[in-house]
Amino acid sequence: MEIRVIEHPLVDHKLTKLRDRHTEQPTFRRLVEELVTLLAYEATRGVRVNECQIETPVAATTGTKLAHPAPLVVPILRAGLGMLDGMLRLVPTAEVGFLGMIRDEETLQPATYAERLPQDLSGRQCYVLDPMLATGGSLGEAIKFLVGRGADDITAICLLAAPEGIENIQALLADLHVPCTLVVAAVDDHLNDVGYIVPGLGDAGDRLYGLAD
Repeated sequence: MEIRVIEHPLVDHKLTKLRDRHTEQPTFRRLVEELVTLLAYEATRGVRVNECQIETPVAATTGTKLAHPAPLVVPILRAGLGMLDGMLRLVPTAEVGFLGMIRDEETLQPATYAERLPQDLSGRQCYVLDPMLATGGSLGEAIKFLVGRGADDITAICLLAAPEGIENIQALLADLHVPCTLVVAAVDDHLNDVGYIVPGLGDAGDRLYGLAD
């Protein structure tokens, strides 16, 4: 898996505001959307395109359009939903699928509880949205799920990653033989004993939508 850590002053600025425990929920949501749009700009450098012929008001010329089938954006529920608008702002013609995964807080192992995706993803580029790459289990299983349906190029966009999660997901995906890329705003120091990223930004889902008790 290729790892891209996006270094840009605006990325750093918005991420700092997200980390701040005093940032209020409406501001947090807006900053997530803005940060994802910046990350998506880099994440889509390899999006498939075709040449097309158009006419400007002055002359005929050759341009570029997104290839068919359209990219598929897959937010991992529920926190990934907070990243969706930021992604679609950049790629409004993308299709959207949904994948629900939950982590057992004792074993830290992921399980799929819902999905709304095409049965056949052959030849599709997929962009998976998940704010926090902590243990890497949920994201790794999501990518394997998509590959199992035929996806042949996958990019994951995360706000933050832990070194342990990156190591784990690389091991999980080692035998897939499908191009995979991870795009993140930062790689943090470590995971704590309950699987949270340190220094991190807390529980992204709770900060986006409130407590899920």
